[in-house]
Amino acid sequence: MTAPDAGRGIGTGITGANGSSRGSFRILHVSTGNVCRSPITERLTRHALADRLGDPLWGGLIVESAGTWGHEGAPMEANAATVLTDFGADPSGFVGRELLDDHVIRADLVLTATRDHRAQVISMGHSAGLRTFTLKEFTRLVRAIDPATLPPLDEGVIERARALVQAAAALRGWLLAPTAEADEVYDPYGAPLPFFRSIGDEINEALDPVVTALTGVRART
Repeated sequence: MTAPDAGRGIGTGITGANGSSRGSFRILHVSTGNVCRSPITERLTRHALADRLGDPLWGGLIVESAGTWGHEGAPMEANAATVLTDFGADPSGFVGRELLDDHVIRADLVLTATRDHRAQVISMGHSAGLRTFTLKEFTRLVRAIDPATLPPLDEGVIERARALVQAAAALRGWLLAPTAEADEVYDPYGAPLPFFRSIGDEINEALDPVVTALTGVRART
């Protein structure tokens, strides 16, 4: 089996109504250039999923990224790659992409760096509103969901992931951010490595409860 961090995603199945696969669940991370924030988030998500689930169970979860002004074909920024290495994640083989309609159509969950990115994804249509959140918004909503209300992992991580998105969408109007800035992950492009590392810590902290809720498995200590 291909190592979890090696490709853009893993999973096969029958195509569903929104273009996704019934046998898979696609997570799409979106930022501006797809060379800093979304590559970090994509690869940290894969790394965390592999850590919680291991290779045999990982096949149905596909993790990708793209940019609203994506640098098509570009490698990730060197500082972003360093941040991933700090976390033990694999930065190799990454290629930047510009966000396309097909990416949104196929995604079961879209997590964006900022509210502007979220608005841009939703403006593309494709009934994306109920499955598009900023990363920090989704984290806030996930923290409020009782894990006991989600399908257990032995019923399949795909069904659990779909139920989690539905539950988060239902809470969105009731659990608002304390400030507008609370839902933002700021762009480190062109910044020195220490700022990249602070953004990496921010993303990793936001991802931890999300991956725990998706998998029902806490991070190893």
